[in-house]
Amino acid sequence: MKNYIFKDIDEHIEVFSANGVFLFSADSIEEAWEEIKEEM
Repeated sequence: MKNYIFKDIDEHIEVFSANGVFLFSADSIEEAWEEIKEEM
């Protein structure tokens, strides 16, 4: 499994790869994990 960095920015979550590359944003941490699961 890859490592991810989650940043709480204003009222959304930004998701980055372990080396700091922006991947996507989500409305919640739960939504971010769902997006990650879909890509696996």
